[in-house]
Parts: sequence; C-alpha cells; structure tokens
Amino acid sequence: MVKNDESGRGGDEGVYRHLLEDISRSVRAMARGAFARARVGDADIEDAVQETLLAIHLKRHTWDMNLKLGPWVNAIARHKIIDAMRRRGVRRAEPIEDYQDFLAAPAEEDPHTFSDAKKLIETLGPRQRDIVQSISLDGQSIAATAARLSMSEVAVRVALHRALKSLGVAWRRSVS
Repeated sequence: MVKNDESGRGGDEGVYRHLLEDISRSVRAMARGAFARARVGDADIEDAVQETLLAIHLKRHTWDMNLKLGPWVNAIARHKIIDAMRRRGVRRAEPIEDYQDFLAAPAEEDPHTFSDAKKLIETLGPRQRDIVQSISLDGQSIAATAARLSMSEVAVRVALHRALKSLGVAWRRSVS
C-alpha cells in the first residue's frame, strides 16, 4: 500500500488512482478474510470495498499526513466490512445431521405437577373420578368412556358436569 498521500491530495490524479488501487486490493483481501471467518458468502465483498473507497475519498481531508496511512484505512475498512455483514444479516449454517447429540434430553415430568389436581380428584366418588380421569386427563372421548363404563353418552356428560362442578367447589374450599 502506498504510504503517503501528499501527491494524491495535492492533485496528482495518477498517484491518487494508484493509491486507491492499492487500497482496494488490501481492503478486498481484508473483506474476504472477514467474510470467510463469518462463514458467509462473498457476494457483498465488492460492496464493502467500494464503500470503503468512497469513505476514504470523502474523508481524505481527516487523515493526518504525519501518521501512517495503513491504520487509518484499516479502521475505515473494518467498519465498512462490519456494516456490510450487519446489513446482510450474518447467519451461520450449521449441519444438523447430529443435532440429537447436542439437544438436551427431555426433562422428566415433575411429579408435583398434578399433585394438587390428584388430591382434588380423590374427593370424587369412584365413578366420577374414573370419568374425569378418562376424559379430562387421559383425553378419551365421551363415546369411548361411555362404552367402557357401559353408560349412555348423556349419562357420562351429566356425570362429568357434576364431577367438574364438585371439583370447583372443592378447589374454592382449598384456596380459601
């Protein structure tokens, strides 16, 4: 990279063009490395290079000629590359073939989850308890429960309604 921009800032177009060509090669390599480390495609590398060159051109008056040019250019390039990756929304693609090795095992059911409900259900008579257990907890249909208990579906519905009403009363008593 050219170390001095005095000729370019002084109006020597050839020197300035050569400086920008050197900078673009350096920034392009820097962007390729950054995009590769982030595991993203290289579609936005040229955009990052062009944005860096434009920023350098627009802000060239801020560079202190007593300092090295490289760190100033690298700082601008680094920010433009980061901006390009943010706009793109850097996403890493990870293989999922062995995902089960990394997922946590399913948590065992907490034994206390239904303990209060079970205590309340125990206050019901055996037939009502069986109907509530079958329909509300086990997910059986009213028809299946009626067939298993040799009852009509209407009788199961009435018994379920009465059992749930009784559970409501028992629950209100337990919390007051």
